[in-house]
Amino acid sequence: MIYLVTGGSGFIGSHLIERLLRNGHSVINIDNFDDFYSYHVKIKNTLESIGIISDFEFSDKETDIQRLINLSHSDKYSLYHQDIRDKKGLENIFKNHQIDMVIHLAALAGVRPSIERPLEYEEVNVRGSMNLWELCKDFNIKKFICASSSSVYGNNDKIPFAETDNVDNPISPYAATKKCGEILGHVYHDLYQIDMIQLRFFTVYGPRQRPDLAIHKFTKLIVEGQEIPFYGDGNTARDYTYIDDIIDGITKSVLYLENHSDIYEIINLGENQVVTLSEMVATIEEALGMTAMKKNLPMQPGDVTKTNADITKARALIDYQPSTDFQNGIKKFVEWFLRKRH
Repeated sequence: MIYLVTGGSGFIGSHLIERLLRNGHSVINIDNFDDFYSYHVKIKNTLESIGIISDFEFSDKETDIQRLINLSHSDKYSLYHQDIRDKKGLENIFKNHQIDMVIHLAALAGVRPSIERPLEYEEVNVRGSMNLWELCKDFNIKKFICASSSSVYGNNDKIPFAETDNVDNPISPYAATKKCGEILGHVYHDLYQIDMIQLRFFTVYGPRQRPDLAIHKFTKLIVEGQEIPFYGDGNTARDYTYIDDIIDGITKSVLYLENHSDIYEIINLGENQVVTLSEMVATIEEALGMTAMKKNLPMQPGDVTKTNADITKARALIDYQPSTDFQNGIKKFVEWFLRKRH
């Protein structure tokens, strides 16, 4: 199979590509190496995902990315430095490859930044996704997996969150763009018979996690002896999902999509465990053998108070079986973090 993966040099995307290549498939990776965080991280992710061990010498961004493209190219793997907002650029890629399925992970992520840059989030997450669906229509590609988010649930009163719950009340532009993606995806399924699964990810963490996300940020600050930003009273809670379980859920969704037709499904991928902010910090402290210095701050606009995934549908439909509890997941993440520092 030939898979086009958008955002394939990011945290989740690089792990997915690693799994797809290991399973003998061919992959086309589209990533724009956005400045949301250092492009160095994405270059390292890319090299790890394709099994290349290299002491990459960084110079300037454009030169480095071109070197990465040349270094990584093989019969099974192609990398394109491409923004999904650029439909013409995407079209050239679709013309050059016989694509069996699109796995769309690329997005502008983050609740708080979306409040500051809402129009840019709409351009990338809504228009960028529509560009891909338009090209799937034009090139007769009938299989599509899309990354949605637990943020679409907002401050849902019902716990745990089920796919049948009402999600008409997002509380951040990021969440709203993800809800738009689900709705527009259904339009393309209905009009053009594109089989589609929308995966609502619940707070993914693990090796290669984005450095701006709480677990990675807190670990780094604690190790460096700096204060961590501690929002609210510590009782906000998340359903943290270990990266290996997310990749298992995506690959099982791929298999399901390949073997079924006339499909449009929304599926939660979480651990079905809830961890408070205080518990999360304590678990990192224990794994590091260090104590955090907390800077107490008020709750941030757009932040939900709690997430918790009902994974009944995922278990039944794709045999999703998350297996990494939070303590073991944090231990694995900390081991990776400390190893990468040396």
